[in-house]
Amino acid sequence: MEIINKIALILSIIGSLNWGSIGLFKFDIVAWIFGGQASIGARLVYILVLAAGLWCISLFFQNDRDYITEKVS
Repeated sequence: MEIINKIALILSIIGSLNWGSIGLFKFDIVAWIFGGQASIGARLVYILVLAAGLWCISLFFQNDRDYITEKVS
C-alpha cells in the first residue's frame, strides 16, 4: 500500500507543478511534452493525475493508528 501512496504523491506533485505553470505562465507542460492537450499521452497523464488525486483524498480518512500499524508490519 505504501508504494501506491508514493506513486499517487508523485503524480499529484506533477499535476500541481503543471497547474502552477498554467496559472503563472499560461503554459501547459504536459501538453507541450506530448504535442497538445488532445494527444493520447497528455490525456493519459491527465487521467493518471486524476486517479492519484482521488487516491490522495482517501489518505485524509486513513487513521493514524492504521498508518503506524502498516509501518510496523
